[in-house]
Amino acid sequence: MDTTAGKPLTGRKVLLIICSAFAVIIAVNLTLAYQAVATFPGLETKNSYVSSQTFDADRAAQQALNWDVSARLDQGVLRLSLRKDTAPVEAQIVSAVLGRATNVAQDQTPILVFDGQDYVAPVDLGEGNWNLRLVANAADGTMFRQRIIVDVAK
Repeated sequence: MDTTAGKPLTGRKVLLIICSAFAVIIAVNLTLAYQAVATFPGLETKNSYVSSQTFDADRAAQQALNWDVSARLDQGVLRLSLRKDTAPVEAQIVSAVLGRATNVAQDQTPILVFDGQDYVAPVDLGEGNWNLRLVANAADGTMFRQRIIVDVAK
């Protein structure tokens, strides 16, 4: 008594199954590779060697400022706190870009205004991890660069 139903499994069917499986794998890999390249925010610097020549001096100057920096979202308002010995610091904000860590599609450039205590700007953020990429000048001309994490809770 024959218990198999349908047509027999031939070499041609096995070849089609294997080719179909590889086609799916290749299609998924190409899709993921395209998405990774299309959403990549780009390079941090054009020439890393040139940037590295002054890195230690720049970092030492920035650390000598002794600033405590934090950012948080408070009812739709981004609050950037710059402090030195618990006192507010007023610096010249050169640039501030608020965006996701993984892509630039949702980047925003908030207009930060000093209110006597913090720099504030209205923003519309979805939940998740956001980065504020800040470049500021201290009163003595020292360039301050930092990426500050802004975690937006549900």
